[in-house]
Order: sequence, then C-alpha cells, then structure tokens
Amino acid sequence: MAAAKAAHDNRGTDIVLLDMRELTPVFDYFLLVTGSSRRQLHAISEEIDHVLEHDLGDARMGIEGYRESRWILLDYGNLVVHMFDEEVRGFYALEELWSGATRVPLPWDEPADEAEKE
Repeated sequence: MAAAKAAHDNRGTDIVLLDMRELTPVFDYFLLVTGSSRRQLHAISEEIDHVLEHDLGDARMGIEGYRESRWILLDYGNLVVHMFDEEVRGFYALEELWSGATRVPLPWDEPADEAEKE
C-alpha cells in the first residue's frame, strides 16, 4: 500500500494493486501505474524506491526499463511494480492477462456514490 500511495502522491494515474497470491507463488502483489511522461515515470519510480527501500527496509531485487522509461519494473520480491506510459500499458494489458487476480481497493478509489454522500 505504501508503494501505491507514493505513486498516487507523485500523480501516477490508473493505479491498480492486484493480489496475486492465489495465482502464482513467485510474488504476492502487482502494482500497476501509468505516468504521463518519462520524467514523471522516473519520479514515481524513485519515490516508490525511496519509500520501500529507505523508509520500510524492503530491498529492491531488480529494476528493468529505467533508461527507456516506457515500462519500468521494480522487483521487491513479494511486490512487483509496473510503471508504464499510456501506450505501453494499453498494449500489454496486464490487468486483462491477470484478470483472475483480486483487485485491492485503494483509499482514493472511493466509489462515486460514496463520495456523493459526504
């Protein structure tokens, strides 16, 4: 959840946290985030890395795609973070590929009818 909040705080969009525990023994969660530019994707990845590694002590096991910045992958073992530009995210459609995963509700994804009650 801390990685999702870091992405949200850095203006990542279409943030989806998938619980993968029933589908694969390799990792527990996928975090999917869209960024609007290379610079934004770098900022999001750096903030997530800072929060997880420095604040929470979760060692990053790997990083891919940082230089190209169209799809950046951060691997923390139990959490794999995928950050995409909009075109690449649409092309690979990981939400569809892993449609059997449970979507974890995020605080800012409050249903519209709940928001209207306030």
